[in-house]
Amino acid sequence: MKPRTIAIMQPYVFPFIGYFQLIGAVDKFIFYNDVNFIKKGWIHRNRILVNGQDHLFTIPCADISQNKRICDTRLAFDEKEKNKLLQTISQAYKRAPFFETIFPLLESILIRQYDFIDELAIQSVKDVSSYLNLNASFEESKNRYGNEELKKADRLIDICLIEDINSYINASGGQSIYTTEYFKERGVDLQFLNGLPKSYQQFDGTFVPWLSIVDVLMFNDKTTISKLLAEYELT
Repeated sequence: MKPRTIAIMQPYVFPFIGYFQLIGAVDKFIFYNDVNFIKKGWIHRNRILVNGQDHLFTIPCADISQNKRICDTRLAFDEKEKNKLLQTISQAYKRAPFFETIFPLLESILIRQYDFIDELAIQSVKDVSSYLNLNASFEESKNRYGNEELKKADRLIDICLIEDINSYINASGGQSIYTTEYFKERGVDLQFLNGLPKSYQQFDGTFVPWLSIVDVLMFNDKTTISKLLAEYELT
């Protein structure tokens, strides 16, 4: 069956639940990995819960530059750094109800050999999506579309047209950059996914929102996560 909806996003390492809501809302998901790296973005870092507070973890990369593409950004993630991150996650969540199920999944992702940050980020998203039974098909923009000279909205529109999909769903942050009118004039229907407020039990403390999907997985079973993934609006 021909895909009917598409989303296009930079690959992030263990992104927050809204990223997976976007995957769950579309038939085809494109990892936008041949655009420039964002130093202070979420490509190589995210937040987990440590002692009741949000804690930023970072995947080490070599020679980070916003003038370099994501797919050209090499990792500096050696065995010592992998073990350090895994230990941090283990200590933070060893009392979480689904630790015994989720930690081996995270470990299997992190211990693999990757050369570039997009490879690790994409694998983290794919494996978590598989665990959550999300059915979108995945592609990478690198070496696929031949349109890197196009800018912002025009390139996204071109990708939609090449894929022969005229319904594009963007994260809510895109509302400050893109307009439905501009896309519509070029043959693509644009909608924005807005996540609704959501919470769940995190140990015994005050809920800390918008952490990595790692936190969601540690505290919730698949049925509950499926309900959380459905808590959004399309506008």
